[in-house]
Amino acid sequence: MEKTLVLIKPDGLQKSLTGNILTKLSEAKLEIVGAKVVRVSRDLAEKHYQHLKDKPFFEELLKYFQGKLHGPHFERVLALVYQGEDAINRVRKIAGATNPEEADPTTIRGAYGRITTKGVFENVIHASSDPKNAQREIDLWFKPEEIVICPEDK
Repeated sequence: MEKTLVLIKPDGLQKSLTGNILTKLSEAKLEIVGAKVVRVSRDLAEKHYQHLKDKPFFEELLKYFQGKLHGPHFERVLALVYQGEDAINRVRKIAGATNPEEADPTTIRGAYGRITTKGVFENVIHASSDPKNAQREIDLWFKPEEIVICPEDK
């Protein structure tokens, strides 16, 4: 059983898109095995986006991801772990291209994302890119005891 991390980012929460996003993700027919609301510290944001640390937009990305661009009521994300066959690809197909302008309009990012005037992709959702990243990200966001897996699914 493959697992993947999904984050509904601060802009998704600010726009009250949580229900819409979860409904769209339900099309993947996967099981949610972990869920929580997280206030994103700078340290967590840096670790999550470590692969982008040399990019010129890194500081703006951290502010966005921490919700600092969306007001004090939106300094959080909804973190979810989905499990199922081919979970990563199924979720990424529903999420759409990272760049909201390139995403199919029927995907989450195509329907709800935008690019800010500073060039930050406000794409409302994060989805793990591959099995190695998925495991790294799940370990970063969740303690093992926060993932609820039925014995027959192990």
